[in-house]
Amino acid sequence: MIGTAATRTAGTADEDHVILLDSDGSPRGLAPRATVHSIDTPLHLAFSCHLVREDGAVLLTRRALSKRTWPGVWTNAFCGHPRQGESLEEAISRHASGELGLQVREVRPVLPDFRYRAVDASGIVENEICPVFTAIPQGEPVPSPEEVMDLRWVTADELAALARLAPWTLSPWAVAQLEQLGDRLGRLPAETS
Repeated sequence: MIGTAATRTAGTADEDHVILLDSDGSPRGLAPRATVHSIDTPLHLAFSCHLVREDGAVLLTRRALSKRTWPGVWTNAFCGHPRQGESLEEAISRHASGELGLQVREVRPVLPDFRYRAVDASGIVENEICPVFTAIPQGEPVPSPEEVMDLRWVTADELAALARLAPWTLSPWAVAQLEQLGDRLGRLPAETS
């Protein structure tokens, strides 16, 4: 399993950074988050979270146009990068609050070994070991406009159909995650009860 500690090679622990990884997932240093995504993005640690309400509805968010990668594209509820010394669960809580203005509960891993590499239309690369989680939101989202330009609650079946019929409307990581999750996504809150 991927640890949260990394040997520091750049910046301080207080800066916004990503944890760089070797191909086997071992931490190998830090890099400033603002500069790590390029046409030659190094492998780094991230996470992805799907919010599923008690009624099984799944949150889709549309990335703000100011986002460096995949601006304006629909995706799962939120993604992010843990900081050095921060657990993935702590990072999920921080991002849920900062991006969607809400708290989450029952955070659980559903694809702990998810990994992907994708290139967007501008040539920027995402290259991440990105464990996937689900969580139940507490309250309704109040999105930060710097992160999210739109959102929709959909059924798991609607989301699966969208990924199958129009995958270009979604982020490549969301499409890959949905394929791996199969029909489990809408049932996940019931499975935690």
